Amino acid sequence: MRDDKGSTIPLYIWLVGILLFAAFVFFVFAKGAVARSGAQSAADAAALAAAQEAREGLRLEFIAGIPTEAWIPILEGKTPPLDNGHLRASQLAAENDSRLLGTPQHTWAGGDFGFKVRIETNYAVGDSLVPNTEDVHAQADATAVIEPRCHMVASVPGQTIEFYCDGSGLWVIDPKTFNAGDLPTAKELYEVHLAE
Repeated sequence: MRDDKGSTIPLYIWLVGILLFAAFVFFVFAKGAVARSGAQSAADAAALAAAQEAREGLRLEFIAGIPTEAWIPILEGKTPPLDNGHLRASQLAAENDSRLLGTPQHTWAGGDFGFKVRIETNYAVGDSLVPNTEDVHAQADATAVIEPRCHMVASVPGQTIEFYCDGSGLWVIDPKTFNAGDLPTAKELYEVHLAE
C-alpha cells in the first residue's frame, strides 16, 4: 500500500509542471495581445493625426480656389489633399512608443479620401519560455478618412458662391471681398474618422 501511494507523487509533480508551463505560455500570448492592442491604438492615433493635418491643408486649398471654380471639388472631397500628414502621424506614433513604417498612403475608403498608416511598436514582447519572442515587435495598420460635410448650392462667376455645411448651415461668400477668417473652420468643412 505504501508503494502505491508513493507512486502518485511523480504523477503530481509531472502534472504541476505541465500546468506551470501552460501558464507561462498563456502569459506570453497575453503579453503579445497587450502589445498588439497597443500597436493598434498607436496606428489609429497616427492615421487620425495624418488625416487631421491634411484636413487643415484642404481648407487652405479650398480658400485658394475660391476666386475660381477650383473650390468646388475641394469642398466636396473629390480632390485629394496635397499634404500626406506624415509629420503629425510620426509625432502621434512616437507619443505611443511606436514608429511609422514608411509614409501615410493615400487611399479611398467608402467613397472618401483617406490615409492608411502602418506602425511598429518600439517595445518588444519580451523574454519568455517561448523562443525568439524577446525581439518581436507588434505591428498594426489603420485607415482614417476625410469626409466632406459641405456641398455647393450655387456659384455664379464673378458674383457670390453658396455652399451648405452640415452643422453650420448655409454660407454665402463674395469671392472679391471675402475674409479667410470668416470662412468655416477645417472641422466645419470636413469630418475625420477611422474607416469602418
